[in-house]
Amino acid sequence: MNRGCPQRCVFCNEKVAAGNFSPKITREFFDAEVASYLRWSRDKTRSAEIAFYGGSFTGLPEKEQEELLAWGRDYIRKGQVTSIRISTRPDTIDEDQLTFLRAGGVRTIEIGAQSFNDQVLRDANRGHDAQAIVRAMQCIRSHGLKSGLHLMVGLPGDTKENFLQTLDRTVELRPDTARIHPVVVFQDTALAEEFRAGRYRPLSLEEAVDWCRLAWETLAPAGISIIRFGLQLTPQMKKEGAVLAGPLHPSFGSLVYSAVFYSTVRKLLGDIPETARTLRFTIAESNQSHFRGYGGKNILAIKNLCPNAQIIIECLRKRSPGLVSLETETGKRASIGIPGIF
Repeated sequence: MNRGCPQRCVFCNEKVAAGNFSPKITREFFDAEVASYLRWSRDKTRSAEIAFYGGSFTGLPEKEQEELLAWGRDYIRKGQVTSIRISTRPDTIDEDQLTFLRAGGVRTIEIGAQSFNDQVLRDANRGHDAQAIVRAMQCIRSHGLKSGLHLMVGLPGDTKENFLQTLDRTVELRPDTARIHPVVVFQDTALAEEFRAGRYRPLSLEEAVDWCRLAWETLAPAGISIIRFGLQLTPQMKKEGAVLAGPLHPSFGSLVYSAVFYSTVRKLLGDIPETARTLRFTIAESNQSHFRGYGGKNILAIKNLCPNAQIIIECLRKRSPGLVSLETETGKRASIGIPGIF
C-alpha cells in the first residue's frame, strides 16, 4: 500500500487499485493470506511463490524487509513455497540490496518501469529516469535473479510512437516477464484533477487494446512472457465515483488476445479475394474463444471482409496453440504461428 514509495505517481490510488488494506503487514495477516492462497491453489504440482506487491519493497526500512523475508523463508523451509518475489522501484536497487534480497530468498524482482521516455516519466511524477531502469535491470541480471517489467499504456504525454520505443527498449533488456495495463483515472489522484480540467484524455478501450496488441506482437517473439494485461477488478473499483474514466474492462486481457488473433487472420486473408466462397480455419481447441473474439466480434469482422464466404472453424484438441491455418475452396492454404500463445 505505497510503502517505500518516496512520492505518489499521478495515476496512483492503491486503495482503489488493490483494495483498502492496512499499510502495515502484521504476521497474523501475512500467515492468513498465505494460508488462504495455498488452500486455493489446488494444483500441487505447480511451484508457489510469496509475492510482495503494492509498494516499493526495497524502499522499506531494512529491518522491515528482513522481517518480511524471514516470514517468507519459514514457508520455504516447510516446502510450501519455493521462493519470494517482490515489486519495487528501479532507483532503489543496488548491488548490496540485491545481495541482501538473494540471501533472503528472493528469486524474482519486478520493476515498475511504466515507460522508457524521460518526459513521460516526469509527467507521471515517477521520480526517476529511464537510465535508472536500465541500471536496475542490468544489476538484477548480474546477480542471477529473474526480472519483470511493469509497463503502462496511455500515460500523460505518451504517444503510440513513444510506446513502441518503450517496447523496443524492453526487448533490448530482455526481462523474463512483463505486465502491461492501461492508465485508468482513479479518484483522489493528481491525474483526476488533470482529467477534470480537460488536460488529460485517457485512451479509449479500442486504443488501449490496440497498443497492448502491439506489445504482444513485439515482446512475445523476443521470448518475453506477458503475464498480465489490464488491472484486476477490485470491489473498490466498482464503487460509484472510484473510477472517473479510462479503458477499464473486466475481460481486458481477452480483448487483447482476440485482437492478436484478428491481426493474424488479417494477414492470412491478405491474398484472399473478397469473392472467396469458403474460408476454412483450423485452430487449437484451447484458442477457440480468442479466435472468435469477445462476443464473436472477430467472426463478424471476417464476414464483413469476405461477405460471400462460408466460414468454417475446425478446432483440434492436439493442435499447437497459436497456430492458425486457412484453406479456401480453391485449395489455397496458409498458416501463421502466434508466438507465446498458450
